[in-house]
Amino acid sequence: MNNRDRLDAKLEDLKGIIRGYGNRVAVAFSGGTDSSFLLAAAMEAAEQVLAVTVNADFIAQSEVDQASRIAKQLGADHEIIYVPFTDIEKFAENPPDRCYFCKLNLFRKVISTAHQHGMETVMEGSNADDPNEHRPGLRAIEELGVFSPLAEAELRKSEIRELSKRMNLPTWDSPDNTCLATRIRVGDKITREKLEMVEEAEDFMRELGFGLCRVRHHGSLARIEVAPEKIPDLLDPEIRDKIDRKLSEIGFLYVTVDME
Repeated sequence: MNNRDRLDAKLEDLKGIIRGYGNRVAVAFSGGTDSSFLLAAAMEAAEQVLAVTVNADFIAQSEVDQASRIAKQLGADHEIIYVPFTDIEKFAENPPDRCYFCKLNLFRKVISTAHQHGMETVMEGSNADDPNEHRPGLRAIEELGVFSPLAEAELRKSEIRELSKRMNLPTWDSPDNTCLATRIRVGDKITREKLEMVEEAEDFMRELGFGLCRVRHHGSLARIEVAPEKIPDLLDPEIRDKIDRKLSEIGFLYVTVDME
C-alpha cells in the first residue's frame, strides 16, 4: 500500500470512529491544524456537528478570529464562549500542573455548551504524537470523558498536515500554537497585563515576518524565540531596532534572543 492509499485508509478509519460516537457531535475547536482537520472530518461523518471555541485572556485574539473564519468556511455551526482566567482554579498562581486545572475548567464549559445544543459527544484534537509529550491537560480530558479520535485513529501530526493539504484546509501548514500563559515562567503570577504584553509582542513579530515565534515574559525582560533559520534576520540593524523600540513601548526594559 502506497502512502496515499495508507492515508486514505486512516481518514476512513477516523470517520468510522466519529460515526461510532453518535449522530450529534461537538468539536472543541481552536482553529489550529488538528482541530480544523477534525472538524472537517466530522462534517463528513456525522449528521450534526457543533464547533465550540473558547475565548479567553490567555488565547490570542488572532486565533479566535481564525477559528471563526475556518468554521464559516466549513459551514459548521459555531459557538464562542468567553472564560475569564480568574474563574479557573489555580490558574493565576501558575503551578506546574496549571494546564490540568485549565483544561478541566474549560472542557467542563465546552461540554455544558455542547449539551445545551443537544450534542451527544465532545471531541478534541489531540493526535498520536501528543501522548509522547508532557501534557498535563490530557489527564483532564480523559477524566471528563472527552474523545480524541485523531489519536484513536493513530494519526500523527505530519499525516494530519498532509491530509489537510489534500482537503484544501488553509491550516495545513499553520505553526503549532500554545496558550499565552505558557510564555510566563511556572510559579510567576499570571496577570492580564502580562498576557497582553506577550500577545502584543508576538503579533508585532508576526507582522515582521516571524511566523513561528514566542516572546517569553521574564519580568522586565523579553526572551524572543524564532525558528533557527530566522535568527539571522533578527540581527538586521533595521529589524533589531524596530523590535527593540516596539517591545520597549509595550513595557519590556530588556530584550534578548534565545540562540537555540
